[in-house]
Amino acid sequence: IWTTTSTMRSARYSHTASILANGNVLVAGGLSGNGTALRSAELYNASTGLWTTVSNMSSARYYHTASILTNGNVLVVGGTADGSSALSSAEVYGL
Repeated sequence: IWTTTSTMRSARYSHTASILANGNVLVAGGLSGNGTALRSAELYNASTGLWTTVSNMSSARYYHTASILTNGNVLVVGGTADGSSALSSAEVYGL
């Protein structure tokens, strides 16, 4: 059964969503509704159903990957910011 929850602060697509050890979900990057690459990230609190804006990534990116590390941090790698050139940069979201 699907249940509606609160909306993200920024509409986005081509982003990543990573389930953290505490059950919360980190959503990072992607494209805005008008196709602009995003640096922003948001945290979904699974207990309250609310979204919180967290610090921006260093680079706007979409089509990237996000992996949970053994220490609970999230490694975000690659993607593109303009749709034509690939990013080799990587950054870590620390808890």
